[in-house]
Amino acid sequence: MLVESVSRHGSVGAAARELLTTQPSASRRLAALERRLGVTLFERDTTGARATPAGRELARQAARLLSELEAVPARIAAAVEAPSVSLGTIQALAPMVFTAAQIELEGIRVQAEVDHGPVLISEVAQGVLDAAIVTIADQSVLPRGVRVTELGVSPLVLVLPAGAGPLPRGRRGLKAREVVYSSIDLGAERLHAALSEAGARPCPGLTLEATLRVARHRGIPAVVPEFAARWWGAATDQVLPSPVAGTIRLSLVARSPGPPSLLAAHPALAARVLGVPERPADDE
Repeated sequence: MLVESVSRHGSVGAAARELLTTQPSASRRLAALERRLGVTLFERDTTGARATPAGRELARQAARLLSELEAVPARIAAAVEAPSVSLGTIQALAPMVFTAAQIELEGIRVQAEVDHGPVLISEVAQGVLDAAIVTIADQSVLPRGVRVTELGVSPLVLVLPAGAGPLPRGRRGLKAREVVYSSIDLGAERLHAALSEAGARPCPGLTLEATLRVARHRGIPAVVPEFAARWWGAATDQVLPSPVAGTIRLSLVARSPGPPSLLAAHPALAARVLGVPERPADDE
């Protein structure tokens, strides 16, 4: 609470007053925390306290935790009234995952959380989350008791927006071309290296949607998972096989045996997230 308050007010004294303590006491607590973490959280002078990058990140995490604590009573009350499931995913997948969840889990209240993949997997293992949809389950050492249900695999594709110009066939078709990319798993460095090896000038995108929007704005090729091109593609885009091989694997991680509602709906969830139409059930 102290770090979040100092970051918000820009002053140790103001934070101390808000927390009903003295400024010397708040300063000692802050100094002790900095010693424990081995980093400087705030640059302090006579004008106030300015958060360092480490301080901003800790304040962001503290604000998130405080917000979750404030929501606990309401969540407990809601859980009594209606069935619910807590589902996490990474920022890049959030629009797709939570759209699919709200459609396919009708009648079930979805408590959504967005964070980095390792954090989500840890929260599933600790029972904080019922499940998470991530892209790194096959690239990580999973905690004991966590089960993985594969949702599907999406190959990387090359998206040529209008204005990007023709692209010669083969890997060398990217030679000297700026290419924006997003892999959303632990293979980003490999993808960057492969694009460089093909002669391209790779530029990482911040999110899947942003990658495609930047590609259209600049009139340059983009390399993204196929499902991203389906969700955020434009009618004028040309989608081609990627000259650099790669796939993104989506997985549902949960503690065994897993939430029944999610396990029952996972084929439909996967179809919506990956943008693949569901096959109708065979007639009996």
